[in-house]
Amino acid sequence: MNRKLSPQADAAARAAMDSRTEGLSPQIPGLLYCAVDKSGIIFSHTSGKVGLGQNTSMSSDTTFWLASFTKLITSIACMQLVERGDLLLDDSDQLESLAPELKLVRVLERDGDGGFSLQEKKTRITLRMLLNHTSGFGYAFEDLKLLEWSRPVGIDDFSGFVDDVLHVPLVNQPGTKFQYGVGLDWVGTIVERVSGFSLEDYFQMYILKPLGINDIAFFPSAKMKSNMAYMHCRAKDGSLNIRDHLYRRPLATNGQRDDREKPFCMGGAGCFGKPMEYSRILSTLLNNGLSPHTGARILKPKTIDEMFKDQIPAMPRYCNENTPSGKPEIANPCPLVPCADELTEGWGLSFSLSHTQSVTGRAAGSASWEGIANLFWFVDRQNGLAGIIASQILPYGDIEVITCLETVEKILYDDLVSK
Repeated sequence: MNRKLSPQADAAARAAMDSRTEGLSPQIPGLLYCAVDKSGIIFSHTSGKVGLGQNTSMSSDTTFWLASFTKLITSIACMQLVERGDLLLDDSDQLESLAPELKLVRVLERDGDGGFSLQEKKTRITLRMLLNHTSGFGYAFEDLKLLEWSRPVGIDDFSGFVDDVLHVPLVNQPGTKFQYGVGLDWVGTIVERVSGFSLEDYFQMYILKPLGINDIAFFPSAKMKSNMAYMHCRAKDGSLNIRDHLYRRPLATNGQRDDREKPFCMGGAGCFGKPMEYSRILSTLLNNGLSPHTGARILKPKTIDEMFKDQIPAMPRYCNENTPSGKPEIANPCPLVPCADELTEGWGLSFSLSHTQSVTGRAAGSASWEGIANLFWFVDRQNGLAGIIASQILPYGDIEVITCLETVEKILYDDLVSK
């Protein structure tokens, strides 16, 4: 039977969220938090409204753009195909046969005179590199070289168009450096080409439906869209306003896919859905690939172990290293808060892995990742605890949301783990 928070901790966690969402000028318009163990939900709470100045309260039925939460589902799909022997993690021949574009892609380099050139790859790309972000791909919103090269037209990482997302040059030689980018979008395309299904259909058949998840999709239904949380932007002075959605294309079709073009499922950032349902994926990871809700097995325990193995031990990610923002309206530069120079993290197969225990209590080796609109998840296998906090605020790196995350998480760990 799953654990439950004490009444005192439950009240404290709710109060920590409500204090930030109440009043006429809330710090955060609306929030959802859900914590699970390998049996199911331990704690959940929704707070505030779906949008600033709106009358509808945030609820467990609210639809969020899950953004890069999608990467974990894409990785699970990929590893299912690895288990079946349909995909190989380290076979460049197979990868290039499935995606000849990856054989031809070149590396963007800055010339001595400030111009740009495209150079040949020195190493071939593997599926593992795409999963652990060492393939050489980047994102235009944070890679200044790619951003400058693409102008005056530019690249919209969240346009939903194939050319914007997939058909861009590398920014590093493969295998030489970790850099967050569109590798998982390529993995999603590989899954489609091997399975013969769209990524939408593959997710539904082999991951979401087996876990009892009904409302996560690349192309949200009319009902899902009617329950959408509003997208917000925070100005430098801390004030909030509602803005147009960053990822509009799947929302502008009235629930109908555009038949003139094969719909593109962005395996790196394309899903919409209910975070409460997404938590079923996290509890399944804690339960070694077996759903505690339906009894369905989506991955073998040894596959989970491989996903949670540090894939880049020779190139740790230094948490205090500067990551610029080419588009400050989308993402803040990092680190958001300076930390010790020696603090590092690793990387599994699609998510970050901590090297040390966190201030909230997460064990070393815990997995975590986020969505650009300030949604965050973690999975702590050592302590059997996982959680999600979800908002819809840009730019990424919202201190108010992160502070709330840390406050609620510490309450959970102090009550469930430390005592």
